[in-house]
Amino acid sequence: MRTFAPLLAALCAAGCTQAFFQPHRMLVDTPERHGVAYRALDFKADDGTPLHAWFLPARGAAQASVLYLHGNAENISTHFANVAWMPAEGFNVLALDYRGYGASQGTPSLAGVQLDIDAAMRTLLARPEDEPKRVVLFGQSLGGALAIYYGAHGRYRASLSAVVADSAFSDYRSITREKLAGFFLTWPFQWLPWLTVDDDYSPIAAVGAISPIPLLLLHGDRDTVVPFHHSQKLFERAGAPKDLWIVPGAGHIQALQDDAVRRRLTGFLLRPGQGAPSTSEPPA
Repeated sequence: MRTFAPLLAALCAAGCTQAFFQPHRMLVDTPERHGVAYRALDFKADDGTPLHAWFLPARGAAQASVLYLHGNAENISTHFANVAWMPAEGFNVLALDYRGYGASQGTPSLAGVQLDIDAAMRTLLARPEDEPKRVVLFGQSLGGALAIYYGAHGRYRASLSAVVADSAFSDYRSITREKLAGFFLTWPFQWLPWLTVDDDYSPIAAVGAISPIPLLLLHGDRDTVVPFHHSQKLFERAGAPKDLWIVPGAGHIQALQDDAVRRRLTGFLLRPGQGAPSTSEPPA
């Protein structure tokens, strides 16, 4: 979710949960241009919607597989750089374009995107070279909110070894209300989201049901798009095992630009016994 302009907030308040989705059809870049191997994959959701994704194979023996869910704007061609480092660390990555994004067909909706994640999980688990016991669901911004809901209720949640949400908001209505409150023209309409925004897929209502799958929440302390108190609220509501990393100096979906955070995430995802229940508190 790269922007939350006042127009977006106003659209949401007017009853348009669709405004959380800002897809682009045009592909502006490819992993190949950056020396990262990839294959295009096409498959269908259960309702027949044709979907498109990029598969970035691990270099050498794969240690785990990652299903990547990008933010609300554009498509995988502008988001893949956030995970392009992962194959070198031993991860297969499947980067999904939701329905209506890039080469995927259809119109995005919260219910439809959950079907898309189902289809991507099914495709990833069907690949013979992948280890189904180590599938990480990793989402950023809107993708983090989607990942939290899927980790709690998804058809293939039993195949997840971890859920990672970077810069996720805690609730569709709450983030809309905050954006309305932050702009003088829309400030008087803060009450509208409670009547008009679909919150059936609310992350904060779902996060407790992710347990016993390990949950990691990442957030920059300088995120002005989705303030880090959203991840703090999610952490408080989540069950064990859970971790919260507040990254100093990082803005929206910028935490993984730091090599040290990337190394720490790699260690977290590949540590022996990942998936066994334990509780972690937020770092001081």
